[in-house]
Amino acid sequence: MSAPHIIGWGHTPFGKLDRADLEQLFRDAVNPALERAGVGGADIDGIFVGTFNGGFVPQDFSASLAGVAMPEFRHTPAVRVENACATGSAAIWAALDALQSGRVKRALVVGFEKMNTLPSAQIGEVLLKCSYVKEEGGKSGGFAGVFGDIAAKYFERFGDQSDALAAISAKNHRNGVDNPYAHMRRDLGFDFCRNVSEKNPLVAGPLKRSDCSLVSDGAAALVLSMEPRPGHGAVRWRARAQVNEFLPLSRRDPTRFEGAALAWSRGLYEANVSLNDLKVVETHDCFTIAELLEYEAMGLAPHGQGARMILDGVSAKDGRLPVNPSGGLKSRGHPIGATGVSQHVMMAMQLTGEAGAMQIAGAGLGAVFNMGGAAVANYLSILEAA
Repeated sequence: MSAPHIIGWGHTPFGKLDRADLEQLFRDAVNPALERAGVGGADIDGIFVGTFNGGFVPQDFSASLAGVAMPEFRHTPAVRVENACATGSAAIWAALDALQSGRVKRALVVGFEKMNTLPSAQIGEVLLKCSYVKEEGGKSGGFAGVFGDIAAKYFERFGDQSDALAAISAKNHRNGVDNPYAHMRRDLGFDFCRNVSEKNPLVAGPLKRSDCSLVSDGAAALVLSMEPRPGHGAVRWRARAQVNEFLPLSRRDPTRFEGAALAWSRGLYEANVSLNDLKVVETHDCFTIAELLEYEAMGLAPHGQGARMILDGVSAKDGRLPVNPSGGLKSRGHPIGATGVSQHVMMAMQLTGEAGAMQIAGAGLGAVFNMGGAAVANYLSILEAA
């Protein structure tokens, strides 16, 4: 069976987008995706919408907004998918399944989120619904508190990793300067990220504000097809994997992302490649401790030694395996439903040589890792230039 392709993509700026409603976000992401794919609305057989919502906006039944935003989609089948912070990838998976079944010839995937609609404390309460509420609900600091506990346990076992976390934050903010879609295009520098200050206070456990991804609004879109568009750059799936994990942290070792590691091992095996074959990775750095643990989950470093990957420059833009040259969630932003789609857009730009100042030379094979919750819903794409 031939592999599915990404033939078009679109991406709004991420940030605090007070003036854009959900319909405008939809249009601003979808129109450039259709244009790049060389298709119109009538050529789309199915629409797969990823949005978490959870109380950010009063409007639910989100898939129905496709026809409101763009009347040409009035009669096009549309469905909404949700899987916490992996919502965007879950929508992509649903579209890929429809394509590979033969039911759909061309699919449109749209991920969007409006998060800056509530006070900060309420935003934290909404996001904490992605934890195991029976045990972790009401956690001080919201989801930052969950990852603050993970970081504290890792520090207790393997020593203070503050230098490594600061280096990850500084790397991703430095990379984000080159991303025209990023929420924060500012090189904060290592010293700012390393030291507690009035502008960079402790948030939860050892995590500072600079260790936490941004509360962002935005949208991203992909046009998927079983066939590439002749004469235009496209990207195809070499392999994909989804692995779930226990939701309660009490039922697993919080210092290991074992479900993520299994997704990586399955995906690399299916693609018949190794980490050494990859040229670039976009990974889910909702918090800096997450990127550190993901170095270990992907197999770059043994358990407890992930810090070496950032301190030795392995994951730098000019390193052996650049990680998050887009700035990652840390700089680009993290509108929940848009994130997984955005990561795939960033990778498509890399693999087609269209990433501008973010471009990694010779990037022909890359991977995207997107997770929901604390490495509960784990999605891996191995992608290559078509």
